Amino acid sequence: MVIAFVGTVLFGAVLARLTLEPSAASAALVHSNVRPGHSISAYLDGTSTIEAVRQLGGNLLMGVPFGVLLPVLLPPARGLLRVAVVTVALMTLVELTQGALVTGRVFDIDDVILNTSGALLGYLFIGLRLGRAVHPRRRHWWHR
Repeated sequence: MVIAFVGTVLFGAVLARLTLEPSAASAALVHSNVRPGHSISAYLDGTSTIEAVRQLGGNLLMGVPFGVLLPVLLPPARGLLRVAVVTVALMTLVELTQGALVTGRVFDIDDVILNTSGALLGYLFIGLRLGRAVHPRRRHWWHR
């Protein structure tokens, strides 16, 4: 649990650094996106492969630690749907904060989608097993 807590604090620091740092140079270039898939297709069609991988892969990877750490820190949040709901809520809050308070950053629904997809992958590949290892299911008297 201590390792998971430290991991969560580190993840929070990295998340804040990556998403809440002002980018004044790009203030005139960025626009809010509330249409799912719009930014993703723009990266796939309009940028270099390296830039698309960096943007899309980075958003996917940013969600992975959340899917790994959430079932360890909050056992009631175990389950694919619960991880998805908590991740969507948190990442939407981050995107709204970023869009409202940070120069050169805007709300992008595709970032929420990619972060949530990354969290679900992290949950499926690592978080599910890790959560069960740290918090095994209780066996009720009628299962004995």
